[in-house]
Amino acid sequence: MYSVKSINNITFERKLSFLKFHKYILLFLFLFVTACKSDKKEEILPNPEAKQLKLKYAEGFSVTEYEGYKVLTISKPWPKAKKQYKYLLTSSEQLAKMTFSADVYESVITNNLERIVVTSTTNIPSLELLDEEKSLVGFPGTDYISSEKTRALINKGAIRELGKNDGINTEVLLEINPDVVVGFGIDGINKTFETIKRANIPVIYNGDWVESSALAKAEWIKFFGVLFNKEREADSIFNTIEKNYIKAKKIAQKAKNRPTILSGAMTEDVWHLPNGNSPEAQFLKDANVVYLWEDTSGNGSLYLSFEAIIDKAKDADIWLSPSYYRSLNQLEKANPLYNNFEAFKNQSVYSFSNTTGKTGGVLYYELGTARPDLVLKDIIKICHPELLESYTPYFFKPLE
Repeated sequence: MYSVKSINNITFERKLSFLKFHKYILLFLFLFVTACKSDKKEEILPNPEAKQLKLKYAEGFSVTEYEGYKVLTISKPWPKAKKQYKYLLTSSEQLAKMTFSADVYESVITNNLERIVVTSTTNIPSLELLDEEKSLVGFPGTDYISSEKTRALINKGAIRELGKNDGINTEVLLEINPDVVVGFGIDGINKTFETIKRANIPVIYNGDWVESSALAKAEWIKFFGVLFNKEREADSIFNTIEKNYIKAKKIAQKAKNRPTILSGAMTEDVWHLPNGNSPEAQFLKDANVVYLWEDTSGNGSLYLSFEAIIDKAKDADIWLSPSYYRSLNQLEKANPLYNNFEAFKNQSVYSFSNTTGKTGGVLYYELGTARPDLVLKDIIKICHPELLESYTPYFFKPLE
């Protein structure tokens, strides 16, 4: 039998042993919890010190910069869009430390992009101005690209042909595996883009074409500045373009005469021309001319009968942008009624259709959006030649 003393000794020794064991358990739990905490990812939370990217004209996108990441929001990817598209931009290193709600963002993009696909020629000048044309690895319809700089890369095989815009060759695209695809949408329904997304390649909608002014469209260079982490460069480039545009506009105000302007042409039985709120009409206003339909309003183009046009514009001084026609003879063959206009008789018809690249791409459709200052100077030179004596139009040429 155990004596009371021996039992007490045993009990004491067991208590001491238990306390030592308990101490080790607590130490283990502490080390485990500490280790878990050190590996815990940072959760994205609202930051009161967030900075907004400064935009003067563009309304279709915005960028909020936080410490370590940015949020790009496309609010107007196409007309009447009801949904906003948000993209998370951060570095690969920072991304590994973050957690976030996947439902909030369309895609996560690391902003050390090396390989990009764009789908509109209007994007080419932005890449070149930011010195990022070598990042372009694919494009649908490379023949439409006019820039000699980017054409040289196409000829070297550095930029792959991706077929047509409405049916991108996804097999080739998946093969070149870009970091991001910059596309555009008409209504948000694009099966090709959905296929690309399922392959874990981010697709960002670019809505520069939806903007209501030329300078707003040009400001989308800042969109690419954000993607390539070159916000300062993009801001500087845009400021120069804006300054040149405003300077040209001020020169136009010195004009003593304001010629009357007709625009557009017939498609079957309907004449298409810009409405008074359009960016095209804004060019004419800033060039200090009389656009005969400057008082109209609404979205998109105007669609009028030939009778309505001839009644108002028969004696117009200048005819700008007569659709895709490249000569007066071609214009007359398309519709003999065109020779009823005084501008046609006086050979005062001007178009950008004849200014093309080596493979036939129309330069205006590529560079015109990025360089509205050049477009405005062209129109001023045509309508007020005495104000820009030494300037040679960049896009517009008279039809012969």
